[in-house]
Amino acid sequence: MRSLQSDIEQRGACIFELVDKHPERFFSKAGFYQRLMALSMHDERFKTQLFRFVAVLPSLRRSSEIIQHLEEYFSDGNDGFHPLVSLGVRVARLVPWMSAAVLRWNVSETARQFIAGRNPHDVIATLRKRRAQKIGFTVDVLGEAVVSEAEADEYAARYADLLDKLARETKDWTDPLGKSAELFPVLNLSVKISALYSQMSPAAPADAIAHLCSKLRPLLRRARELGAFINFDMESYALKNTTLELFKTTLTEAEFKDWPHAGIAIQAYLRDSEHDLRDLIEWGRARGTRFAVRLVKGAYWDYETTKSGQNGSNPPVFLQKPESDANFEELTRVLFENEAIVTAAFGSHNIRSIAHAQAVADELRVDRSRFEFQLLYGMAGPIKRALVEMGYRVREYCPIGELLPGMAYLVRRLLENTSNEGFLRAKFAGNVPAKELLRDPKELIKAPVARIAGSNQKNGASLRAAAGDIFRNAPLVSFIYKDSQDKMESALREERKRLGEKHPLYIGGEKIWTDHLTPSVNPAEPTEIVGYGTEAGVDEAERAVKAARAAFEKWRWTPFEERAQLLERAADIMERRRYELSAVEVFEVGKPWSEADADIREAIDFCRFYAQQMRRLGRPKLTQQVPGEESYHHYWPRGVAFVIAPWNFPIAILCGMASAGIVTGNAVIMKPSEQSIICGAMLMQVFEEAGVPPGVLNFLSGHGSVVGAHLVDHKDVDLVAFTGSREVGLKIWESAGITRPGQRELKRVICEMGGKNAMIVDTDADLDETIMYSIYSAFGFQGQKCSALSRLILLEENYGRVMERLIPAAASLRIGNPEQPGIMVGPVIDEAAYRRILEYIEIGRKEATLAFQAKEVPPRGYFIPPTIFTDVKPHMRIAREEIFGPVLSVLKVRDLDEALEVANGTDYALTAGFFSRSPDNIERVKARLEAGNVYINRSCTGAIVGRHPFGGFKMSGSGTKAGGEDYLLHFLVPRVVTENTSRHGFAPEQSPEYGDEFLWPKPRR
Repeated sequence: MRSLQSDIEQRGACIFELVDKHPERFFSKAGFYQRLMALSMHDERFKTQLFRFVAVLPSLRRSSEIIQHLEEYFSDGNDGFHPLVSLGVRVARLVPWMSAAVLRWNVSETARQFIAGRNPHDVIATLRKRRAQKIGFTVDVLGEAVVSEAEADEYAARYADLLDKLARETKDWTDPLGKSAELFPVLNLSVKISALYSQMSPAAPADAIAHLCSKLRPLLRRARELGAFINFDMESYALKNTTLELFKTTLTEAEFKDWPHAGIAIQAYLRDSEHDLRDLIEWGRARGTRFAVRLVKGAYWDYETTKSGQNGSNPPVFLQKPESDANFEELTRVLFENEAIVTAAFGSHNIRSIAHAQAVADELRVDRSRFEFQLLYGMAGPIKRALVEMGYRVREYCPIGELLPGMAYLVRRLLENTSNEGFLRAKFAGNVPAKELLRDPKELIKAPVARIAGSNQKNGASLRAAAGDIFRNAPLVSFIYKDSQDKMESALREERKRLGEKHPLYIGGEKIWTDHLTPSVNPAEPTEIVGYGTEAGVDEAERAVKAARAAFEKWRWTPFEERAQLLERAADIMERRRYELSAVEVFEVGKPWSEADADIREAIDFCRFYAQQMRRLGRPKLTQQVPGEESYHHYWPRGVAFVIAPWNFPIAILCGMASAGIVTGNAVIMKPSEQSIICGAMLMQVFEEAGVPPGVLNFLSGHGSVVGAHLVDHKDVDLVAFTGSREVGLKIWESAGITRPGQRELKRVICEMGGKNAMIVDTDADLDETIMYSIYSAFGFQGQKCSALSRLILLEENYGRVMERLIPAAASLRIGNPEQPGIMVGPVIDEAAYRRILEYIEIGRKEATLAFQAKEVPPRGYFIPPTIFTDVKPHMRIAREEIFGPVLSVLKVRDLDEALEVANGTDYALTAGFFSRSPDNIERVKARLEAGNVYINRSCTGAIVGRHPFGGFKMSGSGTKAGGEDYLLHFLVPRVVTENTSRHGFAPEQSPEYGDEFLWPKPRR
């Protein structure tokens, strides 16, 4: 009895022999496509530019645009490209109209290699050809996630139409293999759930399933009537759990419980795929009806690793291709071991994987007629023919649709074809020997590589920042996982039990109560009191200044390492209490789950980042190497810092400013907004638990007009750090400039104010991205971010195309109480904000055109319907004044020149954005757009500590950058100590680059 490996090698050799009998180019279409693909496999930079050009081309409407983009992507300035490319660019300049047509035709031909047709009529001709070759089909409608429910309804209708038309055309077709045909209906349709619901949130699977079931039931019902098969495709990891749960939910319903002709994909590159498969099999046995699994490697590897890298979390995919291949083989065995309940389909072009499936099937006595191999349309033709010749059932995955929505699919196929690790490239382009290609993938797995920095915890919570100069952000909690969802729901339940608790002031390490309490209400349920804050007056403010001044005299001489460790302990505590703190924000300021978690993540990051930065700044540094003299540059704290924070980022901003003051050696008095007193009290608890010395951090809640005004003017307050409205910020700036009797320091003011943020949409912008990011930037957290999108500037050429998708996308938003998972638009903060925003909407009705306003909002709470105005002119109030709510103004301009003029034409310069795929226009906007934070092809909100130092200029602020390397310098005064080290002409040869801290008395070692 031969070993499994030798059996695999023998079967693989047979497949290779049959493949070689019908040789085919790696790229079945010759000429332009083959040359460019071959070139891209040897030049990574060219491949990047090529795929970007291919992706933008369908959106370009004029020959001049095509040639312009060709030059920008492959111009002579990009040295190092192949001479063929340079020649092509030069020829294109000479005859632009002809060159543009040729380029568009060639890219269309490239797409046709992978896309089976534009519509059902087109695809039928292709399917007939495959039928003659004894190859079956599964058809999929191209398109990724939809941005509105109108688009989702269109996709549902297209699936239904496709099903009916294919049924009519194939009604007389029979299974090419004949045997076990009852398991494999001829008509096979693949469905992507992201095309059927626009508001899917990983945190709210129940909501998604409820909406998706209503779309899927008619399709499943019709498929059953027609004797068709429906397969649930897998997409990105964020949708994986919802897809699995949807599949089990719908097929457990009485109507479909005994229907065997439904299947689901499992992606072997996912680390948890074996768990998912075994769970499905257990579910299938309990259901008592056969179902199918399409086992694939997975097509989103680049996306998953990129997103995980951005979040600092462990990627859900294996990082080495042999790991995915080995897991594919493990799952193959699991499928065959459970053949009694599950029908297997193996989606792979890897001959080793195919031969392994054949060998294991024989080992376990599974007849070859009871499973099938699935391969992609336009790829691996010789392998398909070989498998048919060997007597196996083969099915081709045939996507249909227009080129524009198919670009994401096309680029994934191009990436797969040109991947350094791809099997097809190795076999058909790399001429790797068959024996090497048939090796056991377990032998090819290298020693474990370091994981992407972050946590090994499933919910994505990090443990500590990395040591050294590289700062690693805490990952966001991943609400993909049910464990994370359960923890958040539990935290909300526990926090609800504590509603109405009273919170004291903290002064000099003591809890202080007064006769006055300020209630903090839930903006989603204004009759619900979240808690009470003790109200401070002038007496308490004076007491806090004295406590801070006394504590400062000791704290300033505390070694910076001790101060940094205090911040790191606070960060660890917030990590531990992460869900609890998020729940408080949900109740007190109306933050949706993900927004609340992001705020706590930012607070954690501030503590760890500023601790790291203080270690960099804390040691005196030699200014120059000079014989006989040492000059060391170092910093002293300023004194007493008064921190005034807003309610919209109630823990992050308060923590950021307070922690910066503490770690630099200042004593801090922190005052939260009157609308977020409880969040401020919770942060004080965190620092108290972390061991902040008495008086180093003092907590005052009270009216800004009383406590705030008194402390801003106080002679013993040396620094004011403020984040809030322009009106209050300018008053502080003015007042702090007045020198009071007895004042010993010039008062430093860190002033971060609002914005009237603009995003410009270029004519070649990716509209899927544009709509998704614009909607989130404008309406996420009800538009209550200083960074929120307020002005959308559209070039007249694409105005209509953007608006026809923007309005339905806004109409599809989920509006409701943020206690519910997956809500994007909740309540505004209080009645005053509610009335002010409604007044601006009335102003907009008079000035401009009301293009959209949501019709349904909850009857209770301070809910403002998302609102969009068009025909807005730059001089109008709604285009100039900060509204701080879910109101978007759309401005139409002639060209990019006017767009920049309009974007830069306000008093503010906080955030701004640009959507474009023109390299030249992107570079121009980077240079000319006036904002402290400029974002290209992404949302204009969501700055991350260390990665996106945040802050603006003009009337948006004093030019400081929270979360940046220079932020702590605003809390410090620089000092230089120079010593003559020469004695009678003798001097040390060299001085150390860094000296010890100048502390007295010196701390004991």
